[in-house]
Amino acid sequence: MLDNIRIVLVNTSHTGNIGSVARAMKTMGLSQLTLVDPVQAPDSHASALAAGATDVLHHANIVSTLSEAISDCGMVIGTSARNRTLDWPLLGPREAASQLLAESAHYQVALVFGRESSGLTNDELQQCTHHVHIPSNPDYSSLNLAMAVQTLAYELRMQWLEANEQPVAAESEYPLTEDLERFYVHLEQTLTDTGFIIQNHPGQVMAKLRRLFTRARPEVNELNILRGILASIDKQTR
Repeated sequence: MLDNIRIVLVNTSHTGNIGSVARAMKTMGLSQLTLVDPVQAPDSHASALAAGATDVLHHANIVSTLSEAISDCGMVIGTSARNRTLDWPLLGPREAASQLLAESAHYQVALVFGRESSGLTNDELQQCTHHVHIPSNPDYSSLNLAMAVQTLAYELRMQWLEANEQPVAAESEYPLTEDLERFYVHLEQTLTDTGFIIQNHPGQVMAKLRRLFTRARPEVNELNILRGILASIDKQTR
């Protein structure tokens, strides 16, 4: 199960942080590291701080966008330290670890961490199926990147050990991120064609619909029904 858990770092500024994250991952048995548009690729400073976890660094996958990093994932949890305009399904570290482990038995899952200074953007958070918040001291809540990764990786390992390495079956089959993105594109186009969304003034309609479907989290069969409904509307409008 741990082999299907991917740690994704978005637009990391300092290579030393990438090395420290690799070390935190390896101590907890995680090996999949994806870097999204890092300011600089891992270098000797990263290797020094990896402290024996250079194999994780050397096998890290570097991509340009978050959508590339998570396109084949069935569950994506983004870390968030502050309240957003649009509420999203929010998990605590233990609940996040439990769900990631359960669903990693069936497909790739991802835990996404943002920039050191500003975290993930609203657009990036909307690409995640869930958010996780580490309940640190409100008077001093500053966690560096490696600390945040270590905290959540520890939760994953503890629950994995408690499960005696036995796979936990997911109750349902959920669509991959790329399938959801195709649905959202189709939905927006259909709503534009019917005049529900005004192209020059779209407002927050799609953002709110994304939140609705993320909260509902349709299964594969349910998403296929929704795509079929959109197709029938398209046929009538044409």
